[in-house]
Amino acid sequence: MHRVLLAWLGNTDLGAAQGDVRAGDGPIGQALLAREFEHLVILNDQPADASADYVKWLKKKVSTEVHLRPAKLSSPTHYGEIYKAATEAVAWSLGEFGKGAKLTFHLSPGTPAMASIWIIVAMTRFEADLIESSLKAGVRTAEVPFELAAELIPSVVRRTEAELEKLGEGFLPDAPEFSDIKHRSDVMKRLIARAEQTAHYNVPVLIQGESGTGKELLARAIHKSGARAKHAFIAVNCGAIPRELVESEFFGHRKGAFTGADRDRTGHFEAASGGTLFLDEIGELPLDAQARLLRAIQEKKIVRVGDSQARPVDVRIISATNRSLLHEVGQGRFREDLFFRLAILVLQIPALRERHGDIGLILDGFLARLNAEAGNGRVQKKLSPAARNLLINHPWPGNVRELEGTLWRAFVWGKGPSIDADAVRESLFDGSPVRSDGVLARPLGDGFSLEKIIAEVARHYVARALHESNNNKTQAAKLIGFSSYQRLKGWIAKYRVEA
Repeated sequence: MHRVLLAWLGNTDLGAAQGDVRAGDGPIGQALLAREFEHLVILNDQPADASADYVKWLKKKVSTEVHLRPAKLSSPTHYGEIYKAATEAVAWSLGEFGKGAKLTFHLSPGTPAMASIWIIVAMTRFEADLIESSLKAGVRTAEVPFELAAELIPSVVRRTEAELEKLGEGFLPDAPEFSDIKHRSDVMKRLIARAEQTAHYNVPVLIQGESGTGKELLARAIHKSGARAKHAFIAVNCGAIPRELVESEFFGHRKGAFTGADRDRTGHFEAASGGTLFLDEIGELPLDAQARLLRAIQEKKIVRVGDSQARPVDVRIISATNRSLLHEVGQGRFREDLFFRLAILVLQIPALRERHGDIGLILDGFLARLNAEAGNGRVQKKLSPAARNLLINHPWPGNVRELEGTLWRAFVWGKGPSIDADAVRESLFDGSPVRSDGVLARPLGDGFSLEKIIAEVARHYVARALHESNNNKTQAAKLIGFSSYQRLKGWIAKYRVEA
């Protein structure tokens, strides 16, 4: 197991390298001489020449491998930039030295703001020891009181951490209609910014993303933020409509049009007229239904089943899918003309595992709601730091929907006012759902290429192994059953896999 020390390069360290006797060996040098570390990761906002001279000086005193990571800050007290640099350095270290690496954060070098961020990161994101040093007291473990870890730090995070990554990024504040979408990650900031722009244009929108990522939540926010907000938002699960009832569901029917039609019925298009029609899982519609849907969208008119009169409708179409509709078009399962009619503005919702920094915010929102629903007569529950870390670091193949269900189980089954890590482990599902794109059932001939399919599968699993191992290639090789790191490198090169 690699022992890794992470620290900012401070003025006292530079003074030590320049022979200032008042600085001694400096906080970093003092720590390396007092304790054993295989690796030192230095976050550096100092001038390049000064930092290079420091590293040369330090290597003469210790055998620890030194890794210098530049981190340009507009100010040494800019919490947002410090937080981003610190978390990126930790993620890099885990990728380079393995998830099992023993991390230690040094609080003494740098500014008080840097020390504060190390404490927040250790308490909320990454498991790490904290140390501090001085000429008089030497090097010692920094003890963070349990009350601070369990009570103060989470409240600080809820209040300010959402702003840490946002400061200096230039993102405009989110519109209030999007406030239900809890996020702080850059990838979600970009998505929300695009969605806000999308809301003001009366053209179709296609939302793509894995199941459980919140496609309907985003669609509702777009609707509420646009000019149609005062009119209806009608959500339709296209995969739940029986083939024989598709036309009646969408366009309505007249009484007596078919067996069981005992009264006139208004279809979804008429019900949503003036507002938004949300077509969830649009890829599930059969081809003949797709043709009728395309005609209604193009002509902005519908005809009820059993009627001959065309009725004008004014709806904005927002559709959603967990499939690749372009792939479905290529396989002949989705109409190309309908795809290009629906995909005017396309939004891709990232999987929860790709939304770095968002899980803590989402957990806080869910937990507040669960406590509110439990009522005042019940004990208000909190997540223990260990339980919180376990939830934050889980891959969540079922995305936000799986996270919510897991927290529900842990909340209900957990004993006492604190939900501990054991309650969370018992609430997690074993294994991951198996997703298949029909790789074993593709038709032969007509452009079929076995080499392309093998390359597609290879890229998928190699990229997935790199992701799950935080780009630790030795561990990634083991995950996919390779006997050596060199063989994995060959596959990465052959199939052009990006880390």
